[in-house]
Amino acid sequence: MVAAKSAKSNIEPNSPTVTASQVPAKFPAWIRSKELSEANDEIASHLPDLSSADSDTLRALTKAWLKRELGFISNAEFSASGIGNQIFGDTLGLAGRQSELGIAAIRKSGIDLPIHFSRLCEAPLLKPEQEVILFRRMNFLFHQASVHRSLLNPNRPSRIRLELIEQLVALAEWHRDRIVEANLRLVFSIVKKFVNLNNTFDDLLSDGIVGLMRAVEKFDYDRGFRFSTYATQVVRRNSYRTVVTNQEDRQKTIGGLQDMEIEVAEEERSSAISEKRWHELRARLAVMLSDLDRREKFIIRARFALGSHRRVHTLQSLADRLGISKERVRQLERRAMEKMQQMAGDPQFAELS
Repeated sequence: MVAAKSAKSNIEPNSPTVTASQVPAKFPAWIRSKELSEANDEIASHLPDLSSADSDTLRALTKAWLKRELGFISNAEFSASGIGNQIFGDTLGLAGRQSELGIAAIRKSGIDLPIHFSRLCEAPLLKPEQEVILFRRMNFLFHQASVHRSLLNPNRPSRIRLELIEQLVALAEWHRDRIVEANLRLVFSIVKKFVNLNNTFDDLLSDGIVGLMRAVEKFDYDRGFRFSTYATQVVRRNSYRTVVTNQEDRQKTIGGLQDMEIEVAEEERSSAISEKRWHELRARLAVMLSDLDRREKFIIRARFALGSHRRVHTLQSLADRLGISKERVRQLERRAMEKMQQMAGDPQFAELS
């Protein structure tokens, strides 16, 4: 199974937007069901308006969808007649967000965290039956999007089919987000155990949320297990791997500096810096690298193919890996470079030239 990619189109949404009551009549009837009214209303402003799109735009969008990966857990029942009405016939009944749940999660963490973190934990836990309904609907919607995508033809682009695919994927991601929100407190409880001087809570939380989203994509609800059991193992393993990787990176950096051999001609030994001073400078170089936070070090090494990276990574690939925007990666890269430039200008590094 491949990881699901974001369903946001490269085409920016235009007004007017489509509300739940305006879902095209050519779409399957179950898309307009009462159970999907809230989701349809929330995604309406994010859907592109293709009503006035020309053939070139539709053709480009068709090619983009044919290249896009859709990851989901298939089920034999998804191909049954009338299954859409059945899947969206049950009542989900999600409870609203509760600010007191977020505040309680912050207090239980035992870590001094900004209050805005509490907003991540305001969604109530899911009941077992709600969990099954959400996973079933999410995978069914991705399955339907995949079926209609397979019918796309770049030479004869269909506006209605493209609009339907956009709607289906956006609805699937809406259900995915409800699962993620309801399990963020689980991520909090796991990653706080790995926090130390070299691994901050916000970095571990960022990695933990990425791990949680991957767990949602790979979880098979039809096996009868609770998602929290599976997600706990995934997030815990992801956090442990992050801590180990950070430790290995620090050891490689320090070890690499200590193992450097500098050839100095005999006639220059009298004017060269002392061995003690050289060791001090090597230590300062290690400090300069270690002063970057985990994400900054990762981005610098990935962008310049340093350390374990065998190729230069793009800003978008790093954004997908870190679970942040492409622009945020650019900002972190710029900040890291500025830090290193400032540290390199320290008078204590003068002898390096």
